[in-house]
Amino acid sequence: MPVSADATPRQLARLGPIEQLRAGRLTRRLVQLALGLALYGLTLAMILRAAIGNAPWDVLHQGMAKHLPLSIGEAVIVMSLVVLLLWIPIKELPGLGTIANAFLVGLSADVALSLLSTPDSYVVRIVMLLAGVLLNGVATALYIGSQFGPGPRDGLMTGLHRRTGVSIRLVRTGLEVSVVVIGFLMGGVVGVGTLIYTLAIGPMVQAMLPYAIVELPARDTGPVLRAVPSD
Repeated sequence: MPVSADATPRQLARLGPIEQLRAGRLTRRLVQLALGLALYGLTLAMILRAAIGNAPWDVLHQGMAKHLPLSIGEAVIVMSLVVLLLWIPIKELPGLGTIANAFLVGLSADVALSLLSTPDSYVVRIVMLLAGVLLNGVATALYIGSQFGPGPRDGLMTGLHRRTGVSIRLVRTGLEVSVVVIGFLMGGVVGVGTLIYTLAIGPMVQAMLPYAIVELPARDTGPVLRAVPSD
């Protein structure tokens, strides 16, 4: 059902780890978090198996897997932990969702990659890519909307924005261009899928997130964040 123009829009609360667990609706939020992260790993595998170009960070993950004794899922986990180290100087505080994201996405991606293969038909590969990008938007909205904090990469982006004053758009672009270039030099696949993902994911998450945010019981939950950061 569409949100009424007069209804108060759902918003993300800025909560510390303990506050996240005390904020209410815990079972619903944990289930939504787990579902979102598992779906995110599946969609990562779908885009990789489509072999038309990976999402920006996955170009880097694939490149890492080609040069290190790691699966792609393990590369996702290792890079997540590296990114979390970068949170320290910008004084970002990880939540339950941040830690879960660092491990569950990579684990679910490896499971999905073991079950999926690259289709012979180019048309089927395009459909797999588009479905992967669409469902990735759903997955992102689900895990962010569970109100357990951002993933490692999202938190790095918003933390750099907060500390430097540089717009979200420029921070995100700078990060994604950097990881694509490094990943490409390491052998990661860049292609039309990379462009489609980059252009589509922001608008899709912006459209889906207001419906995925779990409303918390009325209480002092600290400052609120708009559903999608703006410039």
